[in-house]
Amino acid sequence: MRAFSFRRGPRGSRRSRTSLRTTFAASFAAVAAGVTLLVGLLSYDAAAQLVRRDQQSVFAEVVGDLRSQVRHRSLDTEDYATGDLDHDGLRDDLTRPTRADVQVLAAGGRILDRGSRALPVDAAERAITTDPEPGKVARRDIEIDGEDYRLATVALGGGRGAVQVAQQFSDTEDLLKDLQDRTLLFALLVVVSAGLFGWWLARRITGRLVRLAYAAEGVAATGRVDIQVPVVGRDEVGRLGRSFDHMLGRLAKAEDDQRRLVQDAGHELRTPLTSLRTNISLLHRIDELPPGARAELVADLAEESRELTDLVNELVDLAAGRPDDERTEELTLADVAREAAAVAGRRTGRTITLRADGPQVFEGRPAALQRAVTNLLENAAKFDRGGTAPIEIVVEGRRVTVLDRGPGIAADDLAHVFDRFYRAPGARGLPGSGLGLSIVREVATRHGGTVFAEARPGGGAALGFEVGSGAVDGGRASGRA
Repeated sequence: MRAFSFRRGPRGSRRSRTSLRTTFAASFAAVAAGVTLLVGLLSYDAAAQLVRRDQQSVFAEVVGDLRSQVRHRSLDTEDYATGDLDHDGLRDDLTRPTRADVQVLAAGGRILDRGSRALPVDAAERAITTDPEPGKVARRDIEIDGEDYRLATVALGGGRGAVQVAQQFSDTEDLLKDLQDRTLLFALLVVVSAGLFGWWLARRITGRLVRLAYAAEGVAATGRVDIQVPVVGRDEVGRLGRSFDHMLGRLAKAEDDQRRLVQDAGHELRTPLTSLRTNISLLHRIDELPPGARAELVADLAEESRELTDLVNELVDLAAGRPDDERTEELTLADVAREAAAVAGRRTGRTITLRADGPQVFEGRPAALQRAVTNLLENAAKFDRGGTAPIEIVVEGRRVTVLDRGPGIAADDLAHVFDRFYRAPGARGLPGSGLGLSIVREVATRHGGTVFAEARPGGGAALGFEVGSGAVDGGRASGRA
């Protein structure tokens, strides 16, 4: 069980987390700022132009009405006086649309009647008052008491004077300036809000990524693979977490298997090494031993050396996964069993019979499968050392069974005979490394199959394996056997 939890990463991990969240928040705020400023400025510019154009249009319309009045009617300065109590005179028609200031000038520029404030009169406007042509106009922008105005002077014609109309536009500009300030303030608030929201959103989005980064940095810094990995969610981050957790789980399992293999191998190597050391210690006295004892000592040394060699070779095969490098080819288990029977027969001197029923062609590694069948046969010969009955091989499609008439397997041992270094109590005095059957399971697993061990009716045991119908696993065996 992987219980270690890595909450904080090693030095430098917090910097990475801050950088990721800050980048996300800054990007979110930058996009919001760009959109807000663009929309705000375009909206302000459109509104400002519309207001200015509307104000100018209204003033131009008032001036146009005034010119139309003086052109089509013979009007005098008294017609624009302020004495109209009903407010339905010509002067009121001018001031009503724009709340403009109207001032009446006599010939020569003298002010006859001014509005709420006196309007300036320059030389061009004095000349307008004596102009014989009605409707002639002079325009200019003026400033009165710090306020900006538009001023138009329209001649009454015939030297009768002129009428001045002034429209204040600085208040409109002040209003637009206030609108601009409010727009910028609103944009600033939106940017700040977007940055805060982006930071909050970044925390939610990147939180699991940060925890995954902590876990990965923890593995890199400590070398431990028993780190608890967050696997919350069904999105890509959740899938990444589950994949990473599964990968660490497999690494932890492989590390545990490797540790157990080393421990078990060390334990198994002690026995032949101790025996060899004891026998070697007697070699300096070999001339003092009787001929029978000397022959027995040499035979023991040869046997123990052979067992040690077999054990080392099987350990190398099991740890390095050497059979995985073998190329696959089309074969049948009947052909594999026939070659394995010939090899095991020469090694053990036992009679081996083969019965094949309906062989099937499949993709497999012949040398690995032959090694598995040979191990089954040598195991049978080891436990049926004094037997006279032949050892049987039964091939049924993709299933191989080796049957012997030995002492059989106890019910409690059936589930463990394919475990590494496992030896039943009755087999601990027999030669062997305890790895032969575990290699059988490795080969079967790499071929998508399983192993089995059963008691044989009438005495003995039936051990074997079955290969799967799918493709051969291209990777190294998991080592879980």
